[in-house]
Amino acid sequence: MSFPAYPDYRDSGVEWLGVVPAYWESWKVSHAFGELGSGTTPPTSEVEWYEGGTVPWVTTGELRESVVWETKKLLSTAALSAFSALRLHPAGSLAIAMYGATIGRLGILGIDATTNQACCLLTRPNHLHIKFTFFWLLAFKQHIIDLYASGGGQPNINQEIISNLKIPAPEVREQIQIARFLDHETARIDTLIEEQQSLIELLKEKRQAVISHVVTKGLDPTMPMKDSGVEWLGEVPVHWDISRLKYHSTKIGDGLHATPEYDDEGDYFFINGNNLVDGEIVTNSTTRKVNFQEFLKHRVQLDSSTVLISINGTIGNLALYNSEPVILGKSAAYINCTESLSRSFCLYLFSSEQIKRFFDSQLTGTTIYNLSLRTVAETPTPLPPLDEQTSIVKFLNQRIAEFDELIDNAVQLSKLLQERRSALISAAVTGKIDVRGWQPTANAPSHELEQEAL
Repeated sequence: MSFPAYPDYRDSGVEWLGVVPAYWESWKVSHAFGELGSGTTPPTSEVEWYEGGTVPWVTTGELRESVVWETKKLLSTAALSAFSALRLHPAGSLAIAMYGATIGRLGILGIDATTNQACCLLTRPNHLHIKFTFFWLLAFKQHIIDLYASGGGQPNINQEIISNLKIPAPEVREQIQIARFLDHETARIDTLIEEQQSLIELLKEKRQAVISHVVTKGLDPTMPMKDSGVEWLGEVPVHWDISRLKYHSTKIGDGLHATPEYDDEGDYFFINGNNLVDGEIVTNSTTRKVNFQEFLKHRVQLDSSTVLISINGTIGNLALYNSEPVILGKSAAYINCTESLSRSFCLYLFSSEQIKRFFDSQLTGTTIYNLSLRTVAETPTPLPPLDEQTSIVKFLNQRIAEFDELIDNAVQLSKLLQERRSALISAAVTGKIDVRGWQPTANAPSHELEQEAL
């Protein structure tokens, strides 16, 4: 899909905005809307402001670049009377998050509602159409934050900054056409993105199913089966053993149950369960380090037979140890396999749905879950002969690589579609493309958009 440019352009006067169509006018937000407002938060300890409430009350967490149709909390009509900062903003108002982690989020009220103090509301539009303004702010949200936000780790903008923004735009009827175009085209792109997300989830499910089947049923579908004697495991090939993990490991343990002495200049990483990612130990700039003396004090025996598993907080993250310079924290357990158990087979087995369900049934704790070393040691373990373990690992390595390639392709296409969506919005609201003659086409082929994204 391609669109013409406008005949003539002028400098917008804003460096990061560039040129805009020559006849577009720049409108200061405070002049383009009849009212800018905000709200407040009645004391949550005083139940009369919330009990039996009927008035929708919007927080920035409910701004998701879409229409707000309902809110998690309702205020009483008494709260509107008691707090002068609370105003009932009409449906169709544009809400902008001003503070913290949600800064820059947008939403259009689908209902009459009031808000907390972190929302800025644009109402009663004069010269700027609400939906056009929504798309313009969406396109340049990061620029606005980078230029005007203050506050370091929790950046903030305020109502004055928003009111002083200047937005170049054509007359309202043309703004409506641009918004109509973007509504239609972004919906098409969003559908494609959702399809890719669904494909990614389906591929992950199939990948998981292949692992779970092969490590418990083997590669030969004609092989006679026997009851494993373990309810959640079901039948296994007749020549497989059913054992306990402790009989096929030389050592099962966990890491340090205290805080080591950190050294930012050290050469050894202090890792926990969250550093075990997709079979590998992953560190980054925030991973703490220790020096050699601290490493010697707290090291455990890790070698080429070691499988690592997270047992505290997030349960079941896995990695193979490959001589990385690390010491372990308490949420990382290690299993040193004997010659009867391939550590790669052990890793695949521990990532199967059957073992995950077993671990889930054995967890302790309420807010932070724990898996005991005893449970790990007593894990029922279906054990093929070693040569068959090797064949299974080889087969799974190949199949998982195939699935991962398909998943990576879908992730990349989804990313490109999102970039295409952002670029389209930016081009339309700044007049880089002329959509005045655009009309929607029924059932336009989705593959055209996919090709454009690629």
